[in-house]
Amino acid sequence: MLSTLFEQSKKGRRAVNFPKAKTEPSKKLPAKFLRTEAPRLPEVSELDAVRHFTKASQLNYSVDTHFYPLGSCTMKYNPKAHFWAALHPKFTTAHPLLPAWAVQGTLRLLKELETSVLEITGMDAMTMAPAAGAHAELTGILAAAAYFKDKGEAQKRKKIIIPDSAHGTNPASAALGGFEVVTIKSDERGRINIEELKSHLDDSTAMLMVTIPNTLGLFEDDILEVSRLVHEAGALIYMDGANMNALAGIVKPGDLGVDMMHINFHKTFSTPHGGGGPGAGALLVKKNLEDFLPVPRLAQRKDGLHLIESHPKSIGRIRSFNGNIAILIWAASYLASLGEEGIRKVSRQAILNANYLRVLLKEAGLAPFKDEPCMHEAVFNVDPKELNGVKTLDIAKRLLDFGFYAPTIYFPLIVHEAIMAEPTETESPETLEEFARAVKTILEEARSNPETVKSAPHNLPVRRLNEVEAARNPVIRWTPN
Repeated sequence: MLSTLFEQSKKGRRAVNFPKAKTEPSKKLPAKFLRTEAPRLPEVSELDAVRHFTKASQLNYSVDTHFYPLGSCTMKYNPKAHFWAALHPKFTTAHPLLPAWAVQGTLRLLKELETSVLEITGMDAMTMAPAAGAHAELTGILAAAAYFKDKGEAQKRKKIIIPDSAHGTNPASAALGGFEVVTIKSDERGRINIEELKSHLDDSTAMLMVTIPNTLGLFEDDILEVSRLVHEAGALIYMDGANMNALAGIVKPGDLGVDMMHINFHKTFSTPHGGGGPGAGALLVKKNLEDFLPVPRLAQRKDGLHLIESHPKSIGRIRSFNGNIAILIWAASYLASLGEEGIRKVSRQAILNANYLRVLLKEAGLAPFKDEPCMHEAVFNVDPKELNGVKTLDIAKRLLDFGFYAPTIYFPLIVHEAIMAEPTETESPETLEEFARAVKTILEEARSNPETVKSAPHNLPVRRLNEVEAARNPVIRWTPN
């Protein structure tokens, strides 16, 4: 186990010794802001500190060191060149309150990013202010509510229909927006059940929220018929674009009848993801919904680009300033480096990798939930009865011993003992083959020596934790004796 810096602390040990101040700083501060006793901080040398944090970093799984087959979250490699672009001093030294004339370069880059994303999606207008995809989703719900209010239909359009194959944030966003959530089950093919959809469509329906590809990794091949039915009922179609990395350059959601959608820059356009941020999302809409987007909005005038701070129909501000600019610059660099054909190749490779992994894992002994070609991710289910009681969680824990981060487990919720694997386009065939061999070995262990799998992991600094206890009584800080 790695000891904490507090445990390594030795009284009087220092990394840096500062000269004594000529004037006591505390005399310039009001007494109410002064400590009554010194803070308890670790006292270590610079070498102690450097070694501690270096060792701690080596205990982490990261996409720079390990394969993340983490479905839904698309943990793909982020090219370092885009990171350095985002750190360029011309961007990082710009204060968010500077006038538009002083940041024309940044605004131009954001406008070019907006133009690129609209071209890729086939939508008409967008905002990049949201802090993440789920935030963009809620923004879309609020914009839809404003749209129906403007049409005089707010009192009756109170229902949002969501397939059970959609992302879990969809019903949460709809409920937060004040709508009634109606869940419809998937059909036997894992797609939207059109007959059940018809039974719920009426003049009380505000929206259908659909994830394409859905969480089973399948394309909704009846989407044009679904769009027709929804629009005939006077409702909108919202597309969760979290899985857009399977469509970019191949299919434009705007051509599928989608009225509103969001994208996650970290999933589709290779910006970092993890720890709750830094995040960036975008809400994209068709022309008839543009007026309801939040402010500020980018606009071109004779004297350059400006941020328009008000609009009579806008839902107003949804966050400070105009989005997470550094992350948006990162995404713009990614798109600029790829170009139109590069974007198309990325999506095709993501689909190819997912299907290659699907076949490899099927050959290794995992049963695909739907034994047909997938899009960006493949979903499998485990039968503990055939594996001496070994469950999905056990397999995920054992994978850590083989140097692989675990795939998404127990999601989608509609799949019993689910394993969702998404390799992304950035992984090599050799990595996918090595991962499949590890899965095969674990399944063989489950049949011959199940306790090895059930008690995993064995080779990490921390053995298996009690997840329920950790969730209910988390210990997230060090407490001195």
